[in-house]
Amino acid sequence: MKFTKMHGAGNDYVYIDGFKEQIENPVALAQQVSSRQFGIGADGLILILPSEIADVRMRMFNIDGSEGEMCGNGIRCVAKYAYDHRLVEKLEMTVETGGGVLSLIAFVGSSGLVERVQVDMGKPGLQRGELPMFGPAREQAISVPLELGEQCFEMTCVSMGNPHTVIYVDDVEQFPVVTIGKLIENHSWFPERVNVEFVQVVSPTEVLQRTWERGSGETLACGTGASAVTVAGVLTGRTERKIINHLRGGDLELEWLEDGPVMMTGPAVEVFSGYYDPK
Repeated sequence: MKFTKMHGAGNDYVYIDGFKEQIENPVALAQQVSSRQFGIGADGLILILPSEIADVRMRMFNIDGSEGEMCGNGIRCVAKYAYDHRLVEKLEMTVETGGGVLSLIAFVGSSGLVERVQVDMGKPGLQRGELPMFGPAREQAISVPLELGEQCFEMTCVSMGNPHTVIYVDDVEQFPVVTIGKLIENHSWFPERVNVEFVQVVSPTEVLQRTWERGSGETLACGTGASAVTVAGVLTGRTERKIINHLRGGDLELEWLEDGPVMMTGPAVEVFSGYYDPK
């Protein structure tokens, strides 16, 4: 089975071209290839497949084999692969995801290959029922207190096709992301678990972010999470609609437009290709 390893701002996945390869058990395959000790090593598996309603379809699986609705960094690499490998002959394309059909614009560099991609991430879901989250389904969760033992965290929850909660901290580098992230991901308030973004505000147009990703643990970047952070910053009055988000794997440019959608622009990189024999 041929695979391609790609990353968007350090958020890396193993990609399989479903136009050419048949995948019978993607859950088990995701667990195998994601292992950094015994597999290829990645934050998960992404399948690029034919679609009846878009140019291509994307399915993404986390390290633990659970299927996610969307991945903002992953979808940029889907666009790069689709154009560079001639699955799609145009730079403006649509991708079907578990969170809906999204529109993308790929930008070609001097090499003739795609280097950056802008994604229309769609309109954020602000109601608890859209995540889903415990509480009245139509109520928004803005600056909601969550008690974990003797600690209390203020959360703002946003759906970007997948569930996110945003927590602002004074020093994101020193914050115990692994310990707290794991507890919040599996908290009873979130029946389908949740992605957790820990954010330090640098200025009204600049933030630092670390992510605890549902089913994968801490990752170097999260595009849907960065989009949720953009929305949360506006809702809580901390940041403007247009920001630069510095993640551990690189920078993303984001803007929450007045008419609703979040626009995200960032890198897409092909690392290497090879062949893998599924167990």
